[in-house]
Formats: sequence, C-alpha cells, structure tokens
Amino acid sequence: MTRLNLITCPCFLVCKIMSSQMWKVLSVLWISLLTFGEGYYKSFGRFNHVQDVTHRAAFDELWFTQKLDHFNGADRRVWKQRYFLNEAFYKPGGPVFLMIGGEGPANPAWMQYGTWLSYAEKLGALCFMLEHRFYGKSHPTADLSTDNLRFLSSRQALADLAHFRTVIAEDRGLSNRKWVAFGGSYPGSLAAWFRLKYPHLVHASVATSAPVHATVNFPEYLEVVWRSLASENAECPLLVKKASDTLLERLKDPKTYDNLTKDFNLCSKLQIQTEMDSAYFLETLAGTFMDVVQYNEDNRGFEGATGTNITIKVLCSVMGDASLGEPYARYAAVAHLMMDTFSMKCLDASFSTYLRDMTNTSWEGPAAGGERQWVYQTCTEFGFYQSTDSPNQPFTGFPLVYHVKQCADFYNVSAEQLAMAVVQTNEYYGSYDIGSSRIVFPNGSIDPWHALGITLDITPDLPAVFINGTAHCANMYPARSEDLPQLALARDHIFLLLQQWLKQ
Repeated sequence: MTRLNLITCPCFLVCKIMSSQMWKVLSVLWISLLTFGEGYYKSFGRFNHVQDVTHRAAFDELWFTQKLDHFNGADRRVWKQRYFLNEAFYKPGGPVFLMIGGEGPANPAWMQYGTWLSYAEKLGALCFMLEHRFYGKSHPTADLSTDNLRFLSSRQALADLAHFRTVIAEDRGLSNRKWVAFGGSYPGSLAAWFRLKYPHLVHASVATSAPVHATVNFPEYLEVVWRSLASENAECPLLVKKASDTLLERLKDPKTYDNLTKDFNLCSKLQIQTEMDSAYFLETLAGTFMDVVQYNEDNRGFEGATGTNITIKVLCSVMGDASLGEPYARYAAVAHLMMDTFSMKCLDASFSTYLRDMTNTSWEGPAAGGERQWVYQTCTEFGFYQSTDSPNQPFTGFPLVYHVKQCADFYNVSAEQLAMAVVQTNEYYGSYDIGSSRIVFPNGSIDPWHALGITLDITPDLPAVFINGTAHCANMYPARSEDLPQLALARDHIFLLLQQWLKQ
C-alpha cells in the first residue's frame, strides 16, 4: 500500500513514494515483514528494509517455474520465482503455512523468526515463503518498462500463489493437507483475497494490517498519525503542525532557500520551481513522522531494520524540547536525528532527482528495489495516496493532485484511469464486504492502515482482532517480554482460531 508500502511486516505495505536515497534507507523497514507491504513513502526509514536481508540468509533460495501471464492461455512464457522453505517443524499430516511476499524483497529472516513459526511449531506445519513477482530477485521480465509492468498486479500475484500451491502440493504429496496463508500489510490483503478467490486451495488466512478497501485519496492516514502522536502527548501534533505551517510559509520566499538548505542539510540548494518541488520536499520531511508512527515499537530488529529505537515517544520528546527553539527548529532537529540514525550525509529532497530515479526502468536502477513497482500498483489498482487534504492532521502541502500527477509522470496513467482502476479493484475483491470464511483480520490502533482494514467482526468466521496501542503488523513479529498484554493475548487468540479452523 503507500506508506503499505512498504511493503515491506511481512508487511510490504508500508509506504508509497520517496526519494531514491530514502528508498534505500526505508527499504529495510519495509522488507521487514516479508515484505509486508504498503507502503513505500518518501522518508528516512523506507530504504532500510532491503539493506540487510542477505546476512541472515540461513535458508537456501529455491526457484519455481512460474507463468508470466495467467490470464492468456496463448502466452507460454515462464520465469523463475524465488521462494524459501522451512521443514523444521513439519510433522506428517500437518498443515502447510504459506507466507506471502509483498512490495519488496522477501526477507529470509522470516524463515527463522516470527509469530507464524511459533504457530508452525505447535501445529507441526511445513512453511513456505513466496516472493512477489517483480520484487526482490523475482524478475518476470527483462526490465521495469511500463509495458512490462502490465504483468504486475494483485490478480497475477494471486494466480502465482494458486499455481505455486497446486504444483508444490502435487510434487510433495501435500494436496490433502490444509494450507494456511499469512501476510501483513499488502500481503495481508493478498492473504485475505487468496482465501476469497481460491477457497479450494487455501483453508484459512491470517490477514494482518490488511487494507482491503482501495481508495484514490487516503487522508485518513494522516488523521491517524495525528491521533497516534496525541496519544503520547496531546501537544505533540500541534507542535508538528506549527512547524509544518512555518515551513510552508518560508517556502513562499526564495530568500529563505539558503537557510532551509542549511537547516535541513540538503544535498543541493533547495530549488522550488513547481508545486511538485514544494510538495515533494514537504512530504519527505513529513515521512519521518509517518514511518515512525506506522512501525512504532514493532519488534523489527531481527530483520536488520535500522532506527527501531526511534519511536513516537522520541519524536514527541524532540518536538516538545523548547531548548531547541521554535517548533520549526525542533522539526529540523528531527530531520537531523533521522539522518544520523540512517548514516545519511545529507538529505536529497529534489523532485527532479526523484522523477529521474522513478523513470529508470533498469533492474539496476535506484528505484528497482520496489518503489517503481509499488507506485505502479498504486496507480493501476489501489490509490492509497496519503494526502494532506484533511484539516484534521498535522501536515500541509502535499495534496491529492500531487500524488495523482506522479502516475502520469511515471507511467502515463491519467487521473481518470486511476479512478476507474480503484473502482474495479473494489468491485473485484468486495472492499470491506468480503464474502468468505476462516479469515482473521488483526489490526493495531496506532497503525494508520487500520483505517482501510477490517476492525469489527464481519461474521463469526471472519473475525477482527483490534489491538489497542500497537502499530503495523505488530502481531507478526517475535514476542518479547515488553509486549503489551493485549498484543500477547491477540497472538494467542489467533492461534486458537487456527487450531479450531484446522479441525474443520
């Protein structure tokens, strides 16, 4: 999803868009949950997800021959899709767990850690993790041209899962085993939709932090950011808003650009020639708060994620420190804190650089880690644009039109095409009205993505687990002693549901 994006809890869904420099930093964050997704955004953490995936690769990479186009029988082209396998807990006759990859590289750390493995140990499950097409090392095409990206969609990804499940089951004698799908963020949506669209192949699903409703404009994201900051300190979002408003005013006067360049340690002198330049700069700085809120206190260290010590409490402490000066100065101090955390020499807040990176179609390009691909999916399926169009949020300056214009700039997708694509997505999957069974929907109250998820039971067989005080995909991460009691209870409740459903 956009800050879905990025992608990746097995939540690749974390974020949506950001500068290539930030993408490298935030990637790690993203990839985290298996590429949990949704969420790519322009912030410091986004590039962190991909950064340390290899040093934990204790499990061999395996490769599956996958179809390029599942919906055209005349197209016989195939490609190699990466997956991982953990047989440590499997007992003959046990279930098969399938962790779904999202908008970033599949992180093999998830084959060693995570709540799903504790369930697997108790239930004797065989565990697979399948990387999403067009992410990580799963390259269906020679490059990322817009023409090739037409093969990137949630529907093709679900068909990948179906074909993988069918062939692997036949090859390994698992056709009569009960399969359970897991995913967080965008992969959480895929987990729910896999059960919805292929009920004969998957027995149950755990759809964590899953945005099931597509929408072009998603201003509610920043409204939740306001409430999450306020839950730490009621004055905190007000101070952020004052700083953001001050920054916007200064951007109106070119005489301030030298000072702004110095204050935020920009890599080059600030150049504001279009509204896109201004919006990109403002969104980049706001992205810090968005990412920290989304992953607040999630136990992501095992993934190699950087910046896990930066929490809502830390940000609000800086914003409340009057010794640093006015709120604007404290806002700059937050930017410097994040640059230090991610070892960034300077901040690249140039939209022209971002445009260049996002239109690079090479697999070696600066946005090929997932950002070009994920933003394409938002333009052709989901929207999820976290705009400042609501008055009930702390930021200013990056309205919906800014996000929508990027679809045209990057992929030649018009506003009308985007709007129609979102309507079609909701028609195809049902939005909030999911007509299925044996799907559990965990969400955290701090996580802005819960606004597009299922937070109340649909039916007894489609229960919601709403966890107060937790962030994106919190229930998927390894348990620790400092976890909130309600988080521990949620993990236990999900296990009891799986145990019950597997007996059916």
